[in-house]
Amino acid sequence: MPHTYASVNEYLQNRFGEKIYKLSLNAGMTCPNRDGSLGSGGCFFCSEGGSGDFACGPANSLSCTGNDIVAQIEEAKKLVKQKTKGSRYIAYFQAFTNTYAPIDYLRNVFYAAINHPDIAILSVATRCDCINEDVVELLCELNRIKPVWVEMGMQSCHDKTLRAMNCHYAFEQFEESSRRLHENGIDVIAHVILGLPGETREMMLESVRKACSLPISGIKLQLLHILKNTELARIYEEHPFDIMSMEEYCDLIVECIDIIPENIIVHRLTGDGPRKLLIAPMWSTDKKKVLNTLNKLIRA
Repeated sequence: MPHTYASVNEYLQNRFGEKIYKLSLNAGMTCPNRDGSLGSGGCFFCSEGGSGDFACGPANSLSCTGNDIVAQIEEAKKLVKQKTKGSRYIAYFQAFTNTYAPIDYLRNVFYAAINHPDIAILSVATRCDCINEDVVELLCELNRIKPVWVEMGMQSCHDKTLRAMNCHYAFEQFEESSRRLHENGIDVIAHVILGLPGETREMMLESVRKACSLPISGIKLQLLHILKNTELARIYEEHPFDIMSMEEYCDLIVECIDIIPENIIVHRLTGDGPRKLLIAPMWSTDKKKVLNTLNKLIRA
């Protein structure tokens, strides 16, 4: 029997009648785990670009205007032009923590994106501890104009792992923010990292189960990448830990698919880190081979 799941591509095709590409944006924000509010080093796996290495935009200085966001959208459209004949896109505020700024600043940059005629969906990447009452109210405002997704980094349900990775939040906070957003009609996409140091296969599967028990609408499964200039890279160099092989990872993904209910959309099954920053696993750079292997197992 094939292993079935609801893919984001199918969902978007059914909803909009065409393939919709994400445009990665950088609104110049930072993170409470970098500016000293909670910590200064960031989560150990996070790159210097705050996971927004594919986004163009300013350094984190809260200097973006609405016109800057529109210019970024136009520039990002050029980058994906060869991939699509479609006319609609997802505005993806990807770099750093995109609800960690004064509410007037957030309103300015988000409205500039959502009011762009080519934008179909606004997607906001953030932390679960940066969802306050003002943020929820603004997201509800925006959601009345066009669909809003909030992509939150859960990473693991195991607080021991989160502490070891210097995340400065607990799984309970992720649960609380997910419920709060859902109660206000906002779609939540949970990010889960597979392969974090010290986690067994069963621990990873438990994270997927617990994510799917929450009121989320989507999930991203992300292969752990060890990137240059991160604390995780230093740890790996000094105390090497096991990295999954491609075969192990693909087998794990099939198990994850069997856990994820059909009402939760799968936004990602793997992920590719910036080639210039990647230390391990190098097999992940052959994206075509990884996807072919996955598709073969899923159809089996």
